[in-house]
Amino acid sequence: MKKILLAAAVLLAVTLGLQAQDVRLNPDHPDVYVVQEGDTLWDISGKFLTQPWFWPEIWQVNPQVDNPHLIYPGDRLRLVYVEGQPQLHLERGPRAYKLSPVADASKLYPSVRREPVGQAIPAIPLDAINAFLSRTRIVGPDAFKGTPYVISGDDQRILIGAGDKLYARGDFSMPLPSYGIYRPGDLYVDPYTGETLGMQALDVGSVDLFQLDPDHREDFAVATMEVTRTAREIRLEDRLLPVEERSIAALFQPGAPAVPVEGVILGVDEGVTNIGKYDVVVINRGEREGLQPGHVLSIYKRGAMVRDRIERDTVKLPDEYAGMLMVFRSFEKMSLALILESDRPLEVMDLVRNP
Repeated sequence: MKKILLAAAVLLAVTLGLQAQDVRLNPDHPDVYVVQEGDTLWDISGKFLTQPWFWPEIWQVNPQVDNPHLIYPGDRLRLVYVEGQPQLHLERGPRAYKLSPVADASKLYPSVRREPVGQAIPAIPLDAINAFLSRTRIVGPDAFKGTPYVISGDDQRILIGAGDKLYARGDFSMPLPSYGIYRPGDLYVDPYTGETLGMQALDVGSVDLFQLDPDHREDFAVATMEVTRTAREIRLEDRLLPVEERSIAALFQPGAPAVPVEGVILGVDEGVTNIGKYDVVVINRGEREGLQPGHVLSIYKRGAMVRDRIERDTVKLPDEYAGMLMVFRSFEKMSLALILESDRPLEVMDLVRNP
C-alpha cells in the first residue's frame, strides 16, 4: 500500500514530452491551494489545468524540502509565473513528524531522520480499483473448460465463506499449493468487427490445497481446500484457476496515448446501467492498440441523427464531450479503466478517444 500511495511521486517527477505552451490553465484556477485530506493529485491538477495530465509541465519543487515530490495534506501549492510561463511551487505545511534512526557508517554520532506521519496523497483514488489491480482477469472464452470446480462445502453447504472448508473436483495431476476461485462473467465482443475480445473472470476468492484424494475417474481427484479469502460468496460450480503471478502496476504516469485510439465502453463493473465518476469500465481497446496503464482517454456521447427539413436529408450532430477515463490495467484486446471525470451520466457504447 505504501508503494501505491507514492504514485504521486512518479506522476510529479515524470515528464510527458510536451511543450509548455500546450498547458492551458483553468479560467477560475486558484492562486494558492491548500491540500486537504482525501485529495488526489488528479483532482488538484484539475483545479489548475484544463488537462490535468499536463501537471509535470508546471511543477517546480523547492530544493530545500525533503522528498519534494510527495504532497501531503496541509501543504500549499502556489501558482506563479516565471518568464511568462505558469509554475506551481510547493510550500510545506505544518504537520507531525516521527523520528527514525539513520544508518550511516560514515558518521560516528547518533542521528535521526524526520519522516511525516501523514501519508502522501495518491495520484488517483486507488481504493476504487484495488481489487481490479490485483485479481480481476480477462481470459479467453474457453479458459474455464476442463478446470477443477467446487462440488460442495463443509457439511454439504452450498454457500461458502472465508475460513470454511470446501471440496473441489477435477484434474489435479499437477497440484498447486493455492488457487484462485473465479466465476464466468460477461463475454465481450467487439461491436464493430464481431471479434470475441475476452471474458471477464469474476474474482470470488482464494483457497489453499489441504488434501488430495483419488476419484473413480482416472484423470480426476477430489481436493479438500481451505478458504483463505472471499470477495463474494463461493458457490457450487465456481471454477479454480492457478494463481496469477504478475507485477501489479499501481504507480501510474497519466498521459495521452502516443498513437490514435478510438473505441467504446463495453461494460461496467457489476452491470449497472448508468456510469459515473470512479466507476470501473471495460473498453474494447488494449495492448495491441498501444494502450498501457496510465493512458487517459476522453469520453464522448454520440451525436444524434436529426432530419434537416430544408435540405430534406439526415444529419449527424457532433459527438459531445462527456468525461475522461484512465486505463489502469490493459490486456491484449481490452482494458479496464477508471472514470475520472463525468459531466453527465455515461452509458455502455459511449465513445472513447485520444484527449
